[in-house]
Amino acid sequence: MTLVSDPSAPRITLVGATGAVGNTLIRLIEERGFRYRGISLVASARSAGREMTVDGRSHRVHDLDGFDFSDTDVAFFSAGGSVSEKWVPTAVAQGALVIDNTSAFRMDPDTPLVVPQVNAHELDRRPASGVIANPNCSTIPLVRLLQTIEERWGIRQAVVSTYQAASGRGHSGVAELYEASRISLEDHEAMGPDEEFTPSLAFNVVPSIDRLLDNGFTFEEQKMLQESRKILGLPHLDVTTTCVRVPVVNGHSEAAWIECHNPVDREEIVRRLAALSEVTVHDEVTVGAFPTPRTAGHPDHVHVGRIRVSPQNPRGFWLWIVADNVRIGAALNAIQIAEALTERGVL
Repeated sequence: MTLVSDPSAPRITLVGATGAVGNTLIRLIEERGFRYRGISLVASARSAGREMTVDGRSHRVHDLDGFDFSDTDVAFFSAGGSVSEKWVPTAVAQGALVIDNTSAFRMDPDTPLVVPQVNAHELDRRPASGVIANPNCSTIPLVRLLQTIEERWGIRQAVVSTYQAASGRGHSGVAELYEASRISLEDHEAMGPDEEFTPSLAFNVVPSIDRLLDNGFTFEEQKMLQESRKILGLPHLDVTTTCVRVPVVNGHSEAAWIECHNPVDREEIVRRLAALSEVTVHDEVTVGAFPTPRTAGHPDHVHVGRIRVSPQNPRGFWLWIVADNVRIGAALNAIQIAEALTERGVL
């Protein structure tokens, strides 16, 4: 049981508690034994009044409109960028420290963008903005691997293609994939619903995620560039991406080409990656072994395989990366931020 009477334990609020990330945050609080002395579940008016269980206790979901954050020490926001833009300033003004799971504040210079395994030093003090940003679900696993490569060989360029699951759009994205797949199986010419994914994602791949920018890249692709630079502290790092939605229920994959400033050694790459916390290297023993979203294993690990140095360019190599986007890419990173803040006495 993680509900305690210890006055040093934080009072927490989950905004977006009924969504995919909110549900996962609740499970992780229970699984990891995150200690708290009070919890409030908050969502839109549509979900207000529902009952949800945390640690065996029933809690009523509150309506975000008019919710009072003055009794909150840390608030997790997982309800979309527009919700965060509107309500995070209110939560901060009422005294809460916010861990935000959207893109709303990631590039704010007063807001640290944190992956605890990479830049936990950003959590040594309360940020001036009152907000700590959680990075994009595809950025997190990438930077967790890039840091050790940068330290050893220096990174000249990273070229990344992502293969992102339907759960990146939450419960509604998964439901639409199932429904569209059912319809397509009954009639192969029928496209099925396309509200979450356009065109329909069933038996399809869609090379466009988020809005299209004037330069031809999407906002999702821009986020991976900007966030990687900020987290790694490398303002001139060259990261270019193509972000693709694929008909997978959960688990994002990435094919990453990394070109370094100096020649690399495959065996040393494998050793360095295998030494990282919560990283599983699948071809450490069997060269060419690889993870997939359905077979990767531990949901709280970044999984990597198919590590191969280019015969034509000894400074360049490929990685195949798989990670649970709802856990590692959102909820787990947020909980690990809160754990680090607690350990440092910031909460």
